[in-house]
Amino acid sequence: MDYMTVKQAAEQWDISDRRVRLLCAEGKIDGIIRKGRSYLIPADTLKPIDGRSRRGKDIPEQYAALFSSVDAMKAELDRRRPLTQGELKRLQDEFLVEFTYNSNAIEGNTLTLKETALALEGVTIDQKPLKDHLEAVGHRDAFLYVIELVNEKTSISERVIRDIHALVLMNKPEDKGVYRRIPVKIMGAFHEPPQPYLVPVQMEQLVAELAHDKRHNIEKAALFHLNFEGVHPFIDGNGRTGRLLLNLMLMQAGYPPVNVKFADRKRYYACFDNYYRDNDASPMVEMVARYTKERLSQMLQILQG
Repeated sequence: MDYMTVKQAAEQWDISDRRVRLLCAEGKIDGIIRKGRSYLIPADTLKPIDGRSRRGKDIPEQYAALFSSVDAMKAELDRRRPLTQGELKRLQDEFLVEFTYNSNAIEGNTLTLKETALALEGVTIDQKPLKDHLEAVGHRDAFLYVIELVNEKTSISERVIRDIHALVLMNKPEDKGVYRRIPVKIMGAFHEPPQPYLVPVQMEQLVAELAHDKRHNIEKAALFHLNFEGVHPFIDGNGRTGRLLLNLMLMQAGYPPVNVKFADRKRYYACFDNYYRDNDASPMVEMVARYTKERLSQMLQILQG
């Protein structure tokens, strides 16, 4: 493994030698080697996150190390920004196809990854239902709308949620953007969503609580996702809308959007049972955090490459 000195780390991270020595002494840099009064630091170590950026945040001890790791990667990505238009488009286009494929596949869409890419280019896939094509296009349009909301710094509201859902459910005009009016059950799930007359009240409360939530942004986004899916406000399209809202919250906080993979769907579904059966949100929080780390790592590799 390659190492750098305290002085080299200070220059790379644009902080003082004294600050680097203090971070080493406090154990906030992993993998260091101490030789007398000197420290050797792994050369690929990212700049530790400044604790001052977390003031006012309520971070449980069980998430502290994971969130620190994620935020250190985010800080490194921020240091490399702004990205060029070409870099942004490449990252966005690659993510959009995979996100659309996975999010729709979780809900039963039969298009493959390649077919999803073709459908988004306007190609009709033989022997695949029109519904699947429209779901791909609707999901794409909804994600592009989410990007607009982030760029315009628009806060999450019930109107925003309804608008995202209306794009997702473009193939069902009578249901898009409309709270359900009948009871529903989620097959195989422990939790039973509330009766329809409670949906508007619970949605209003869910959105209102966001303004006062002092949790770390990753935990806040994961909990909102768990609670939104628990309300299950629409007759269809709740999963896709919920994952778009999850990404809206992450992107508003400066993180990249995440892609919940079809291959991970059993673990993803289990997170909801952990929450509603065992009152344990940690599996979802950790899943979102690790997906975020994965995306940050991919983006940093592209920029370094």
